[in-house]
Amino acid sequence: MSQLTRSDARRNRDLIIAAAREAVAAHGTDTSLREIARRAGVGIGTLYRHFPTREAMLEALLDADFEALRLRADSLLATPSPDEALLTWLREMAAGSATYRGLPESIMDALADEESRLHITCAQMRSAGGRLLERAQRAGSVRADVTITEVISLVLGLAWAAERAGEATDLAARLLTTAMYGLARPAQEGSPAT
Repeated sequence: MSQLTRSDARRNRDLIIAAAREAVAAHGTDTSLREIARRAGVGIGTLYRHFPTREAMLEALLDADFEALRLRADSLLATPSPDEALLTWLREMAAGSATYRGLPESIMDALADEESRLHITCAQMRSAGGRLLERAQRAGSVRADVTITEVISLVLGLAWAAERAGEATDLAARLLTTAMYGLARPAQEGSPAT
């Protein structure tokens, strides 16, 4: 492949990613691949050469976002309050899920399907959140009988519900704060409720 061809291929990929970001933000994760190719100014064949499936394109869109969320979880492990660290991360995850309509469903599908191209990226994010959950559980501030998969399902379900109500970010954050009361470790019998 000549230098000119490689540079053209890189430029086309960048154009497709930019167009996909706009189209998916406007129309959701099920947006037409033909529409993305049109917005990028490339043929559908060029789009498929770079991204043979919709999932491959979504993976390229989400990879940086999920990596940032994973790194954020790592940095929150150093904060003094384990439950506040978990809540902060979950809020950021809910806000990120609201970026693209249909994203909460795509993430849940990818977590359940080990053959999915998105699975590894989503699983790494889940693992990072799991460390925050385990820390909050060890501190006794979060119930010990919930898993990170259940918590992520809860957050994505809330993000999906907020998306359907047309208030994705604000409503998802409010619903998540309310749901955190259900995740809180119940007060010991005989001790005052907080």
